[in-house]
Amino acid sequence: MIVLLDLCYRPGSLGEDEFVRPIADIVRNGRYPYKICHFTEWDSAAEDDVDAVILCGTPLKDNLFAEMPEYFAWIPGFTKPVLGICAGMQALVLAYGGSIIEKSEIGMTTVRTLVSGDPIFCENEWAAYELHRFCGVLGREFMVLAESDACVQAVRHRTDRVYGVIFHPEVRNPWVVERFLNLFVSDGRTC
Repeated sequence: MIVLLDLCYRPGSLGEDEFVRPIADIVRNGRYPYKICHFTEWDSAAEDDVDAVILCGTPLKDNLFAEMPEYFAWIPGFTKPVLGICAGMQALVLAYGGSIIEKSEIGMTTVRTLVSGDPIFCENEWAAYELHRFCGVLGREFMVLAESDACVQAVRHRTDRVYGVIFHPEVRNPWVVERFLNLFVSDGRTC
């Protein structure tokens, strides 16, 4: 079971249709069972059948999740794979003791891979869609995998099975979610 965490300000908001449902479509197309849950309603300790968690993005001005870091304190001790997308990456950074700073980007950007050999980010360069007001200030726990001219675009935790991207793969890069699931939930095939 893949848990898609909705980070929008309230359950069932319009942001769910824009930022969570497109991720659900990618997961469903890969034939993975999933459920959508609001971050304030999910208890990570109560779920035995979870294979991975994806923290989904939010609308541009929806940053309530950042004021509630206690809801993400489970992440550093969680033993299953986690992928954070946009707001989800920001939540990951906060959960590991980092911070977020204001850095807006809207529209298409060129992303460049910095680390060779990562099973998800095999391309040297690609176009990605940005829609964020903040980006993360990383601690030493994270390795920067990709960047744009403006900011860090993709990270991986050095020891945990945790990835984060600040761009929105549901718009132009569904392969990010597909490879994440193939790597950690399927048979390990990626690039």
